[in-house]
Amino acid sequence: MTGTAGIESPETGFRTTARRLLGLLRPFRRPMLGALAATCAFAGLNVAAPKYLGDATDVVVDGIFGSGIDQERLAILLMGVALIYVFASLFNWIQGALTARSVQGLMHNLRSAVEDKLHRLPATYFRERSRGDVLSRATNDIDNISQALNQILTQLIMSVLMLCGSLAMMLWISPLLAVIALATMPLSTCITVLVARRAQAHHARQWTETGELNAQVEEFITGHEVIKAFGRQSQTAEVFARSNRRLTRAATRAQFAAGVVQPLMVLMSNLNYIAVAVVGALQVISGAMTIGGIQAFIQFSRLFSQPVGQIGGLLGLIQSCAASAARVFVLLDAEEEEPAPDDPGTPAVGEGPIVFHDVTFGYPGSAPAVRNLSFRVEPGQTVAVVGHTGAGKTTLVNLLLRFCEPTSGRITIDGRDIAAMPRDRLRSRFGVVLQDAWLFNGTIRDNIAYGLPGAGDNEIVAAAEASHVDRFVRSLPCGYSTVLENGGEPLSQGQRQLITIARAQLAGRSVLVLDEATSSVDSRTELLIRKAMQRLRRGRTSFVIAHRLSTIRNADLILVMDQGRIVEQGTHAELLGANGYYARLYNAQFSSRCGRTGVLEADR
Repeated sequence: MTGTAGIESPETGFRTTARRLLGLLRPFRRPMLGALAATCAFAGLNVAAPKYLGDATDVVVDGIFGSGIDQERLAILLMGVALIYVFASLFNWIQGALTARSVQGLMHNLRSAVEDKLHRLPATYFRERSRGDVLSRATNDIDNISQALNQILTQLIMSVLMLCGSLAMMLWISPLLAVIALATMPLSTCITVLVARRAQAHHARQWTETGELNAQVEEFITGHEVIKAFGRQSQTAEVFARSNRRLTRAATRAQFAAGVVQPLMVLMSNLNYIAVAVVGALQVISGAMTIGGIQAFIQFSRLFSQPVGQIGGLLGLIQSCAASAARVFVLLDAEEEEPAPDDPGTPAVGEGPIVFHDVTFGYPGSAPAVRNLSFRVEPGQTVAVVGHTGAGKTTLVNLLLRFCEPTSGRITIDGRDIAAMPRDRLRSRFGVVLQDAWLFNGTIRDNIAYGLPGAGDNEIVAAAEASHVDRFVRSLPCGYSTVLENGGEPLSQGQRQLITIARAQLAGRSVLVLDEATSSVDSRTELLIRKAMQRLRRGRTSFVIAHRLSTIRNADLILVMDQGRIVEQGTHAELLGANGYYARLYNAQFSSRCGRTGVLEADR
């Protein structure tokens, strides 16, 4: 669905994409001009060689039928041809090196632009698209552009120059034979144009299917344990097989549409060769041409037809490159988060009350996720957000962090609308612990220090001790130098979550967001984390999203959400006394865990 977005048609889309892609080479004008000069020298030398070989042939023929071969002249001609080929090879190497430097520089800039773009895209962009397809655009499509562009710039310019040079030499040697050689050009041009119109759509489909297949593979790898646990290997294999078949069909059609050109060009070239050979022989017999002349012309004819065939062969590569470039440009042109002006006078976040003023938000094409949210949080307060799954709890936090922008209403901190604050500056004051414990490949020390770059070992250990990470880390053979891979292996899910809490502890931000921070730990570990959280929240404004209501009994304010609305708010005691939605939720969750005194076993 997203793969072909932005491609108006196979023709206009191709031209627009090609101009934009070649425009990215402007910073590399000098090496490209050097490559062009080397290509011109290479083409000129290759075009000159057949003429000297033809002259050498005439020296031999004249010598056989005359008074003897002029060996000195023959040696000079052959030595000249050898030098021509040596220097042609040198210029070819220079051209390849300069072209590679330019293309790889372009790819470096393009990859950097994509990486920078990914950081500027709103969170909703990634929710609406598969991660595999986005990853395919940032990797597979850019790699395809790199490989294709290097061959195109190397061979296409050379082929055009060889075409023009050999045509000029053929007209010089024999205008009649040159006209015969050009007779197949209109047909070849028509074939090229027709194939170009059809091939672009097939290549666009090929790379779209590649992105969808990558998305499925990424999903299967991420969820391989679930797939095996439910015995869904055969169904998963069938889903993959269907995508694989679609990709195979699309790639086959794309390669066939592009590959049909070169055989037809070869056929035209062979027919051309036959006509030139026959008419040339008659010219030699009539004395209008020498044997060396016809030999040189046939070589020029081959040099003329070879670039035509190469251009035909490059057609598929050009279409594939354009299709990949179009997909990358769609990503680069995606709508970004609107930047806020960087106002040096922006007050520090967390110094004043946080207020939601009648905030409503809905994802595109769906009903509002939250409606008419209005509440006030004083500095240092702990606010708990509770409710059933899908009630809008996480959306509330996403609005506060500006991962989403309100459809209506506004959010203020110390009286200032956060929409007017730079996002980076706003988020720099938030410490976040998400339900999914995100850890990168690296040591435990590095993962904790992610919250405060440049932190010393003493600070890291102190944060780990406060979060109950230190005791299990010291039991590992490598301690804090233990390398984590694949999202946190070999640690358990609960241990991974504890490390993310230590990261937030070390960051020391003034506002904390704890999104189901204890959802992946056992009851005993939960009690330890609750004590650590009390220390972590001291003196800070905190937003706590929790399904386990025992973790938020001491919150200063509890927001009870249902279907995107705040249906109740107050303290734990006030809400229980009201005997409303929260009381029913609380009693339903903990009635089976209460002792005879009515006190929760987990809270004793």
